[in-house]
Amino acid sequence: MESVITLPNLDNIKQHIHEKLCLRENLDPSTTPLKTNKITRSGKTCGLFFEIKGPRMVRCYALWAGDEERILFYDSAGQRFAETKVHEGPDLRKIAA
Repeated sequence: MESVITLPNLDNIKQHIHEKLCLRENLDPSTTPLKTNKITRSGKTCGLFFEIKGPRMVRCYALWAGDEERILFYDSAGQRFAETKVHEGPDLRKIAA
């Protein structure tokens, strides 16, 4: 499942990812924190890793590949279930600074 949406800033990206991951695993976003970490290649930030953890050891995650302008979503079984193309998204280099 692929969609194209405008996510102009990091907060919009986090909200989109958090909602989509929680919806997939039937979790309440208000009680399920979203964790974020940088992904680096050769010492430079190339993306962001997002993860939620729920009860019963449920863990699912998303990867935002900034250069490719897409977000890949993975469920608790490790299967990719969605992809979002980010149209007019924030500059990852500025966020990483």
